[in-house]
Amino acid sequence: TAPRKPAARQARIVPVAERKEQYLAFGLGGEVFAMEIGYVKEVIQYGEITEVPLMPSYIRGVISLRGEMVPVIDLSVRFGRPLTEIALRSCVIILEVPRQEGSAVVGVIVDNVSEVLELADSEIEPPPAFGKDPRAEFLSGVGKAGEHFVILLDVRHILSIDELAALSGDPGPEVAVS
Repeated sequence: TAPRKPAARQARIVPVAERKEQYLAFGLGGEVFAMEIGYVKEVIQYGEITEVPLMPSYIRGVISLRGEMVPVIDLSVRFGRPLTEIALRSCVIILEVPRQEGSAVVGVIVDNVSEVLELADSEIEPPPAFGKDPRAEFLSGVGKAGEHFVILLDVRHILSIDELAALSGDPGPEVAVS
């Protein structure tokens, strides 16, 4: 018998709308939020946080993560809400946030982590317009997960570049004084 020729493979083109991104969904103050999973280094159980005096109110303190000092942000306070009440399922999401030079590692306190969502571009609406509300910059969109809406956060804007530099002890770019 003659050897069989392999069947010709046809390239399958996947429309952009079908591509899906992964988001880590979590609860905060009775609402469901999510952030791109690419920024998430790990999720740890809420533990001892060392308070640091003279920090902004949304900085709960610092933790030691494998010998590295990591600032911990209370997202609820950052969003202009009351302090997060710590409960059994409270945890800290450790994020690696890009900066102009390298990246900064920060933790954010949330009520719970619920799941990893896959959302296609067609399932994400742009963030609602809130006028000049500075908190609107934290949003990257609103996702539809089943019958529920999920508020998608823009991790890069949870802290500004200047705030990240200040937290890491980096004085930032030098400014000439005349």
